[in-house]
Amino acid sequence: QVQLVESGGGLVQAGGSLRLSCAASGRIFSINPMGWYRQAPGKQRELVADINSGGSPNYADSMKGRFTISRDNAKNTVYLQMNSLKPEDTAVYYCYANIRQRIGVPGKDYWGQGTQVTVSS
Repeated sequence: QVQLVESGGGLVQAGGSLRLSCAASGRIFSINPMGWYRQAPGKQRELVADINSGGSPNYADSMKGRFTISRDNAKNTVYLQMNSLKPEDTAVYYCYANIRQRIGVPGKDYWGQGTQVTVSS
């Protein structure tokens, strides 16, 4: 059984910073990509950023320059450093990973339970 466990959400004032973490556990052969989506009330879930196994990041345009994604392959963990937060960044942030459990088997999408990020003005 594969699990994604997120941590690091919370309440912060505009202009502040938060760091999210997501650790994958279980039977894992490889993870590619791993990243973050978010969903604000009344809106669709949207990509924040993801990162491939080689460490190449991909950001949504509105996050570029403020958010930094990184990963530790040895720990099967992805991080999201969020700086200069704005009230419009308020959302539930979901960790995402495409995980292959053994060689020769296609990867499967997994999601974390979500962590709330609230930015006050």
